[in-house]
Amino acid sequence: MEKMEFHTVRGYQLLEKNKKLLTSAMEDYLEMIYRNSGPDGFLRTNKLAELLHVKASSASKMVRKLGELGLLKYEKYGVITLSAEGKEIGKYLLNRHNIIEEFLKTIGIRENILLETELIEHNVSSMTLRNINILVRFLISNPEILKRFEEFKTAYREE
Repeated sequence: MEKMEFHTVRGYQLLEKNKKLLTSAMEDYLEMIYRNSGPDGFLRTNKLAELLHVKASSASKMVRKLGELGLLKYEKYGVITLSAEGKEIGKYLLNRHNIIEEFLKTIGIRENILLETELIEHNVSSMTLRNINILVRFLISNPEILKRFEEFKTAYREE
């Protein structure tokens, strides 16, 4: 498995600063924009709407809100680019998503993993996320312990 790097303290600070301003939906939009901006560093509003399974008008409305917060720039014809702060928060949000998803996979969750990840990621503190990441790294680097966990889990279900 690929080793995940954790985000800087600055990422946490930006997220905490914006915590009162950013809703879970706003976080989802920023994460998706960051994830899909590509090598050119932009994403079109209609593509964002498609990726999030929302109407283009809903995506446009949210993009305007995020623009007002200084997290992105958008042009009338639907070109979205993240600001430096938006990129940093987007990177943190994508990393947070990946850590939670990897944790769930590591403990054996296979069904509805995207839903489970989405439900957890918006409600986890930075300290808890950091410790989840450490636990996952520990389990991956100690396969014998992970195997014992799997055996315990199987026996526990049978009790």
